[in-house]
Amino acid sequence: MKKALVISGGGSKGAFAGGVAQYLMKDKNKDYDLFIGTSTGSLMVSHLALGMIDELKELYTSVDQKAIFSNSPFKVKNVHGTKVISIRHLNTLWNFINGRKTFGESKNLRKLIKNNVTQKMYDEIKKNNKEVIVTVSNLTANQIEYKSINECTYDDFCDWIWGSCNYVPFMSLLEKDGQQYADGGFGSLIPIREAILRGAKEIDAVILETEIVQTNRMPAKNPFSLMLDVFDFMLEHVERHNITIGKLSAKHHDVKLNLYYTPSVLTTNSLVFDKVLMKKWWKSGFHHAKYKDNENMNDFRPEMIDNQMVEEGLENYDL
Repeated sequence: MKKALVISGGGSKGAFAGGVAQYLMKDKNKDYDLFIGTSTGSLMVSHLALGMIDELKELYTSVDQKAIFSNSPFKVKNVHGTKVISIRHLNTLWNFINGRKTFGESKNLRKLIKNNVTQKMYDEIKKNNKEVIVTVSNLTANQIEYKSINECTYDDFCDWIWGSCNYVPFMSLLEKDGQQYADGGFGSLIPIREAILRGAKEIDAVILETEIVQTNRMPAKNPFSLMLDVFDFMLEHVERHNITIGKLSAKHHDVKLNLYYTPSVLTTNSLVFDKVLMKKWWKSGFHHAKYKDNENMNDFRPEMIDNQMVEEGLENYDL
């Protein structure tokens, strides 16, 4: 039976997904055939396909803003123990002066990917017949694309990982083969349905949001924070749509689907990378997955689906 691990987008919250994956793969000894990631999930899937949990943990608990941004549009300050985020006006102005298309740039992330997803890893994944897929948004063609390691050269695969992570306009825009690409989460934040279409019969999906909305956003104080709020709003609804379609597709194809949500809101800005917090989130992900597994509370099976989704007008969706 083909098994898949699917990891959603979520920036720095990926540390939580790492903890969940550690529990599933090391403690439960789950062996997956297919790994699909979006955004931060795309950064993780190569390591997970090789069982390199410790190396992935080291990466996710040591990264900071400088490792991601070559020109960060954010300024993070500690005010009475609370992180306050504002705009780096000079950095964004410099980008505009130089004719760049985004507020910030993430060229350091591209270097980080090349240093940590190596040619040797690429070759070994293909040798082991593991299928590793990353999600990108093709802004030029206005469509979602899924890039399999089996269909890419090493350099191209690194490009697709980078493109999948680039939360434009705050990070770099990937321009490749005459087209422009951005964060895969803009269209497919949690690609459960794609795993099903590729033959998975059991799926563990890590969703880097709470199952029920738990936050009321503070009023925006500047155009930057307003834009972030708008993006978060849109992505939240993309995620819900992905999950609903994923559940319907699981019912249609008789697929066992296990969903792992975060138990609480981890952060309101996942583009801020704090090593201390990410270490806590990794540990939280591990213990939460263990608890959920023991309680058997997050195990979705096709027979558990109700008629509400169909009544929402999704019955005609191509599953």
